Amino acid sequence: MTKVAVSSREALEQFFGFSQFKGDQEDIVQSVLDGRDTFVIMPTGGGKSLCYQLPAVMMEGTAIVVSPLIALMKNQVDAIRSFSSEDGIAHFLNSSLTRNEALQVKKDITAGRTKLLYVAPESLTKKENVEFLSEINISFFAIDEAHCISEWGHDFRPEYRRLRTIFDEIQRVPVIALTATATDKVQEDILKNLDISDANTFKASFNRPNLYYEVRPKRDVNREITRFVKLHEGRSGIIYCLSRKKVEEVAETLSVNGIKALPYHAGMDANQRASHQDKFLMEEVDVIVATIAFGMGIDKPDVRFVIHHDIPKSLESYYQETGRGGRDGGEGRCVAFYSYKDIEKLEKFLQGKPVAEQEIGKQLLQDTVGYAETSMCRRKYLLHYFGEEMEGNTCGSCDNCLHPQESFEAKDDLLLMLDAVVESKQRHRAKYICDLLTGTETSEIKTYKGGKLKIYGKGSDKDDRHWMALFRQALVHGFLHKDIETYGNLSLTEQGKKFRKKPWAVTFVKERDYGAEEAAEEAGGGGRGASDERLMKMLRDLRQQIARKQKLPPYVLFQEPSLEEMTMRYPRTIAELTQISGVGPGKAQKYGKPFVDLIAAYVEEHNIERMEDVVVRSVVNKSGNKVHIIQNIDKRLPLDAIARGKGLTMDTLLTELESIVTSGTKLDINYHINEVLESDSQDELMDYFRESETDDIETALQEFDNAYSEEELRLIRLKFMSEVAN
Repeated sequence: MTKVAVSSREALEQFFGFSQFKGDQEDIVQSVLDGRDTFVIMPTGGGKSLCYQLPAVMMEGTAIVVSPLIALMKNQVDAIRSFSSEDGIAHFLNSSLTRNEALQVKKDITAGRTKLLYVAPESLTKKENVEFLSEINISFFAIDEAHCISEWGHDFRPEYRRLRTIFDEIQRVPVIALTATATDKVQEDILKNLDISDANTFKASFNRPNLYYEVRPKRDVNREITRFVKLHEGRSGIIYCLSRKKVEEVAETLSVNGIKALPYHAGMDANQRASHQDKFLMEEVDVIVATIAFGMGIDKPDVRFVIHHDIPKSLESYYQETGRGGRDGGEGRCVAFYSYKDIEKLEKFLQGKPVAEQEIGKQLLQDTVGYAETSMCRRKYLLHYFGEEMEGNTCGSCDNCLHPQESFEAKDDLLLMLDAVVESKQRHRAKYICDLLTGTETSEIKTYKGGKLKIYGKGSDKDDRHWMALFRQALVHGFLHKDIETYGNLSLTEQGKKFRKKPWAVTFVKERDYGAEEAAEEAGGGGRGASDERLMKMLRDLRQQIARKQKLPPYVLFQEPSLEEMTMRYPRTIAELTQISGVGPGKAQKYGKPFVDLIAAYVEEHNIERMEDVVVRSVVNKSGNKVHIIQNIDKRLPLDAIARGKGLTMDTLLTELESIVTSGTKLDINYHINEVLESDSQDELMDYFRESETDDIETALQEFDNAYSEEELRLIRLKFMSEVAN
C-alpha cells in the first residue's frame, strides 16, 4: 500500500482543484493512507466521497467501493472522470454492463489504470468477481451508505451484513465505512458487524446550518406544494411521497401549473427512471417527485428545497432525505406536511412482520411523531436524536424558532412525570406513563396493575398530548433516558434524579396542534447568490449546452459555487480560472475556454426577474373514467371509440386499463385483441409473458425484434395480467 510521494493537500489541489480540506477530511484521508480501518459519520454535503476518493487516487492499486445503487455508481464514476483526462481512472462493475464492457473494466484494472471500482454487494458474491478481485492489488475497501448494515438503520439491507465474510474471502485489507446518518446504536452495529471495533472513528457534526426546517399541517397539500414551488420557480427541488400513485398525482399537478416536474418511482421501467433522473441532473426539469427509491447518493449540489408530502417512517430517513438540499452550502428549505393519519398508515404496513421488526418500526415512528409535533427548536431535537447537543434553545432557522409557541412553567408537571417513571419501576415506555398519569385504563395498565399505583390518574387534569410533549422535552433537556434495546423504556438520568430531590424552575413550550386550522406561511431561510445574476444565467446556459453535448450532468463541469465565484471575480484567462475554488488545472483546461471567452466578452448589466402571482390549477379528476371504461368494455365497444368518448389518446386509455387491471379488476378485451392479432401471435406473446422474468415492454420489443408494436404488446400484457394475475 505505498502511496504517491505528494502530500494529501498537494493531491487535493492537483486533482480536485481545492486549496483546503473541509472539517475532518484531512485526518480521515491520512487514516486511510496509514492503512488504518476507518469509520466516518458525516452528514450529506459534508464531503464523504472525497474521504475515500482522494486516498484511492494517491495509493497504489484499486480501491473497491461498495455502493447500494447502480444510479449512484454511475454519478460517482462520471464525477471522478471529469477531474481526470483518463476515463479508466474509475469504473463500476454491476449487472447493467454488457460482457464486453465488463471485460474492458477488468482490463483497465489489471493494467493499473483504475483507482476506484464501484460494486454492488450482489456483484461481490459472484464467483468470477471474487476470483478476479483476489488476484489484483486492492488498496482498501470502502463501504458507502454503511447504515444499510444495521437492522436499526433506516435502510437495512441483509446483503450488507455479509460484507465482512466476502472481504475476507477476497483479501484482508483496510476498510473505510461511511454513513451520513447513524444513531449510536447503528454505529455500534456497523463496527461490530465489520469487525473493525478498533477503527479510527470520525464523527462530524450533524448540524446543517444552511437548512431551514418546517412542518406544516397537511391540508390541501397539493395546492400548498404547487404554491411553494411556484414561489421558488426555476430552482431545483425534490418532493417525496409515500406511494407511487401520489407521486404521479403530484407530478401531474405541478406540470399542469407550468412547472417542469417529472415522477420517479420503482414502478417505472429502468430506462424511464434513468431518463427522468438524468433530466433532473442535467437541469432540463426543476423538480423530481419521487418515492424514497430516488436520491440515495444523488450528487446534485444545488437542490434548493426538499418537500415531504408524507412524513417518513424514521428520523434517519427524514434527515438523509432533507440532507439532499443545499449540499453546496447555499439555501436549502425542508418542508414536511404532517398528519397523524400518515403515521397510522405506516403502522399498518408493519403488521405481519416479525415482532422485533415491528417493535423497532414503532419506536422509529414515534420518534418521527415527536419531531413533527414538537414546538421546541427542530434543529435541537434532531441533533439530540443523533447524540449531539446544541448550545442554547433556539437555532433561528426553523419554523418553531421563527414562530415560537407560548412557554409555560413545567416544574410541577415534570416532577409528577418523573415520579410516575420511578413509581412504575423505570421499565415502561412513554405511552404507558401517559396512560398512568391521565388514568386511562388500557390493557397494558391492567397487565402491570398500574391502576393500583398512587400516581394513577394524578395528571388527569391534562390530556395525553400535554404529557407526550413533556416527555419529548424532558428527553431532549436531559431529565430522562430512553433505552433503545428495550424499544423505548424510560429511566431517570443523573439530572433527573437531582431534579426530583431538589426541583428548580423549568420552562417548556406548548405543543402545536396540527389537527387545528392554522395558516401556513412562508418563512425564513437564507442563502447566498450570484453577484451578477445576468452573467450567472449566461454561465448556467453555457454549462447546460456543453453538458448536453458531452452527455454529462452540468455540475460535473463546474459546480454552482464555482459559477457564483466567477460572477464575482470575472476570470478572463485559463490561468485566472484556476484561481476559482473547485477548478483545478485539469478541469480548467478541459472545460474552461468557452467560459472564459464568454466572461471576457461580457459587458456589465443586471437583470432582475419579477415573480409572478401564484395561481394553482387543479388536475382534472380522472376517477370517473374507471366506471365508464369498464361499462363500455362490458358492452364490447371498440377501444378507440371508448378513448374518443373520453377525449383520451389510445396510449392514455391503455395506461388507464393497466391501472384498472393492476388494481385487481378483471377485464375481457379479447373481442378487441381478436381484431388486431391472429391467434398464433396471441399464443406466442402469452407464452412470452408467461415465461419471461420481466413484463417490461422495451425488453419484449427487443426480444421480438420489433415484429410486434408497443400497443400490441401492451394489449397482450393486459390480457395476460387479467387472465393470469386476477
